[in-house]
Amino acid sequence: MQAKKRYLILFSVGVSLILLLYLQGPASRRTPNRGDDPHPHWPHFSDPLRAFIPWDQTETEDYNVRVSPRHKRDDNSGASKCRMDSCFDFSLCRRNGFKVYVYPQQKGEKISESYQNILSSIEGSRFYTSDPGQACLFVLNLDTLDRDQLSPQYVHNLKTKIQNLNLWNNGRNHLIFNLYSGTWPDYTEDLGFDIGQAMLAKASISTENFRPNFDISIPLFSKDHPRTGGERGYLKYNTIPPFRKYVLVFKGKRYLTGIGSDTRNALYHIHNAEDVVLLTTCKHGKDWQKHKDARCDKDNAEYDRYNYKEMLHNSTFCLVPRGRRLGSFRFLEALQAACVPVMLSNGWELPFSEIIDWHTAAVIGDERLLLQIPSTVRSIHQDRILSLRQQTQFLWEAYFSSVEKIVLTTLEIIQDRVLQHNARSTLMWNRLPGGLFTLPQYSSYLGDFPFFYAVLGVKPQQKFTAVIHAVTPLVSQSQPIFKLLVAVAKSQYCAQIIVLWNCDKPLPAKHRWPATSVPVIVIEGESKVMSSRFLPYDNIRTDAILSLDEDTVLSTTEVDFAFTVWQSFPERIVGYPARSHFWDSNKERWGYTSKWTNDYSMVLTGAAFYHRYYNYLYTQYLPGSLKSMVDQLSNCEDILMNFLVSAVTKMPPIKVTQKKQYKETMMGQVRNALNQLFIYNIIYFISFIFFLFHVMFILFQVTIFFKLTVVVLRSITSLDYISHLYR
Repeated sequence: MQAKKRYLILFSVGVSLILLLYLQGPASRRTPNRGDDPHPHWPHFSDPLRAFIPWDQTETEDYNVRVSPRHKRDDNSGASKCRMDSCFDFSLCRRNGFKVYVYPQQKGEKISESYQNILSSIEGSRFYTSDPGQACLFVLNLDTLDRDQLSPQYVHNLKTKIQNLNLWNNGRNHLIFNLYSGTWPDYTEDLGFDIGQAMLAKASISTENFRPNFDISIPLFSKDHPRTGGERGYLKYNTIPPFRKYVLVFKGKRYLTGIGSDTRNALYHIHNAEDVVLLTTCKHGKDWQKHKDARCDKDNAEYDRYNYKEMLHNSTFCLVPRGRRLGSFRFLEALQAACVPVMLSNGWELPFSEIIDWHTAAVIGDERLLLQIPSTVRSIHQDRILSLRQQTQFLWEAYFSSVEKIVLTTLEIIQDRVLQHNARSTLMWNRLPGGLFTLPQYSSYLGDFPFFYAVLGVKPQQKFTAVIHAVTPLVSQSQPIFKLLVAVAKSQYCAQIIVLWNCDKPLPAKHRWPATSVPVIVIEGESKVMSSRFLPYDNIRTDAILSLDEDTVLSTTEVDFAFTVWQSFPERIVGYPARSHFWDSNKERWGYTSKWTNDYSMVLTGAAFYHRYYNYLYTQYLPGSLKSMVDQLSNCEDILMNFLVSAVTKMPPIKVTQKKQYKETMMGQVRNALNQLFIYNIIYFISFIFFLFHVMFILFQVTIFFKLTVVVLRSITSLDYISHLYR
């Protein structure tokens, strides 16, 4: 009996173990996917600067299953799992489009200059709305830029203040800007309050904490970074070969202890004081002398001997190592100076990485491969260096040169996520003129934008639409507008003529207009304002627009010539009347002149060709304040259009000269020259004949004179002889 009981107990235990193993099996026997590999492999080093797992960690479990920081983060609970489809309410954006609301500033709340620049950039953009009921995205009026508790800009009790906001809704559809997080000694990325489901536009954010397609990595910029405009890049011309005095430079603080000290402490190993100049100083902070090491005095002395700007402008590559945080001011400084950044900040999610291909403008290094950096940058071909350098200038001027551009780029990225069917392509973001000037709402096809004709190998349409701006009532058939209509209609390239009637008088009857071989469409200007001449009218079907004032005098051949020139430069304004703007140092303001000089800065739209996309850009992109100023002045719309096109293309307009400025064409001039030469030859020949006749006449007279002389002498001789006989 006892034996049977023992067998039953053992049998029950065995069955229990089998069931337990069976139930746990599916969890432990996970099927490998593309991100997992059950067999360890040797690391693959196709790129000398590509991040890799050190040899001493290849046997660890983390390496073998290849769990990335993002996968580790996704295993956590809470807001770290937020994505657009889970933490963003798209329904708020369907009603009024992508609009951004900024909370009104509360009394007693101090805002730093940098954060005020961010808010002002939003309020001045086309996305801003003062009505929260129309908003798709919300931005706090509380300064969240500096969350370092030791900073004087740190805002206390932020958690309570945010929770008291009526529209907070656990951060849903909210955007939080941040430049600094954490404090000594670990400088974590914690902001000190619960962000809930809000998106982060954060500097120095790590790939471990970055939520892809939800957060946005922005660059670290200083309080002196300009709000608008900004300086252009320092690359004035391309040098071939593109090498400078230094190969690699860096100048900055050296941290003796704490986070971020390892990389900068090791820079002296590759510094040679010749073409690789990496300078650090220990002289920062109040108690730096307490921690100084044996190299500090030498480093400090060498640090003071070099000028940082001179190094930037004369180096091919600039090292951008991490500081206390992952980001660094050196990043934007290198971009502006056309010094190719060499990134040494493992785990940093680079600014706007969602849209920018940084491999075309920077070298992505690894802190653990510091000793290989000099040989790696020396091995980069000069063609590649030139390409990298040019791309640094494009990215700097397109997205980073001002706070406004950083903010607008952030908002445009979010808008592309919300309106996915109108999202920009990678090419739009990474080629001139950049994503801010390429509005996908205009078209999703690259061939509809004048900037991409060369890339796609396409040409603009062979026809144009003439738009005549009319402000004077029709009184007689001798008015210039009638002659202009006839001359333009005779052009072989003209598809149609649109008369924009901005006159206070009613629209003229159809029979008042002359009969032409192309359609003439008369439409009434919207609100009778100047900006209406640049509206993207649906009637305009051609790529090219010929913008004309009603009193313009052009011949058909002049129209054809200007259009053929525009076809070679479809992204620019091509036209006849030129003007110049200049800085008047006496009045300390900009001046404008129509005097004929050897240079010009704009071509007026009273007689000019341009691409129809600029009408859309003028209407949708430009701030309302600028267009309102034009409408109030009833003038200067052509100046605004010129500045817009030049800002987009970074190129001047093209002036063509009217035929009437010349007396004859080139062939006519040659014909006249030949005729004149023939006439001159005839004159010379006749003159020569007269000269011969004159000489012959003189010779004849001389001969007669001699003959007469001889006769006279003979006569005298004969008389003397006769008289002698009679004597």
